[in-house]
Amino acid sequence: MLKDFFMGLSQNQFLNNTAKKYGLKMGAQTVVAGTNIEEAIKSIKELNAHGISCTVDNLGEFVFKEEEAEEAREQILKVIEAIHKHQVDAHISLKPTQLGLDIDYHFCLNNVKEIVDRANNYGIFVNIDMEDYSHLQPTFDLLEDLSLEYENVGTVIQSYFRQAQEYLEKYRNFRIRIVKGAYKESEEIAYPDKKDIDANFIKITEWHLKNGKFTSIATHDHQIINHIKEFVKKNNIPKEKFEFQMLYGFRKDLQLKLASEGYNFCTYVPFGKDWYGYFMRRLAERPQNLNLVAKQVFNKKTNTVLGVAAGAFLLGRMTKKTKKRR
Repeated sequence: MLKDFFMGLSQNQFLNNTAKKYGLKMGAQTVVAGTNIEEAIKSIKELNAHGISCTVDNLGEFVFKEEEAEEAREQILKVIEAIHKHQVDAHISLKPTQLGLDIDYHFCLNNVKEIVDRANNYGIFVNIDMEDYSHLQPTFDLLEDLSLEYENVGTVIQSYFRQAQEYLEKYRNFRIRIVKGAYKESEEIAYPDKKDIDANFIKITEWHLKNGKFTSIATHDHQIINHIKEFVKKNNIPKEKFEFQMLYGFRKDLQLKLASEGYNFCTYVPFGKDWYGYFMRRLAERPQNLNLVAKQVFNKKTNTVLGVAAGAFLLGRMTKKTKKRR
């Protein structure tokens, strides 16, 4: 129920707009690296000092107007310039819907192409994030179109999809980030059980390590990480062919430990005013993450968006019960 609760909240545009008024409240500052580029660069430098590289995500949700997509494009271009100016070890992660995929495919392609072109001039990699299933094929289409001119692009494969292996084999020649998946999907297309998702994560990761280009292994699960460490050792897979990835603010001790052991490590660094949807999906993925923010959320002095969210949730449930009685 908690997962459905937070996934529902992540898609609520009213609450997303309300969240902007509060800044990084409800503990979001623990997992979001600021609201502007300067704060993000500061966080990146701190991570770089520990031998950790970064992938930077300019957060954004609910983009259905061209001017909003263009604004997002310009912001990401500024991030690229900042990475180059400060010579930090970082690259770009972007969401196609933020750049107009729900408006028009070619409009989005042109926006992403401008970003990839600018990044290519500075030798910066661009990762095209995956969103829900309805955007899966259009995102792969973007990757294929961009690859006709550029080599500094890659994408994400989500292990909860039953066809993940097929996607991986088709796009094996790209740099791939492997994740479990953070959106609510039907059982027809995605595994509903954690054990199946984890098993598929390990399966496709091992396959790509052996057969693919470069693999970004994005998980906080220490058991999976230990399994992969043994696998690469047994199969003589060089550390130059892969990296571990985790989200900013999560399992910091393990991030530092892996980096100190000589593994390539990359932290996913999200920033921006549109932090709400991202934050709610992190809670939906693992409700235990509430422990990270409980002290700040349930502070008597804190008037947070979560209070509004909880009220909306309860109101929704009351409405459903009323309809059933009728």
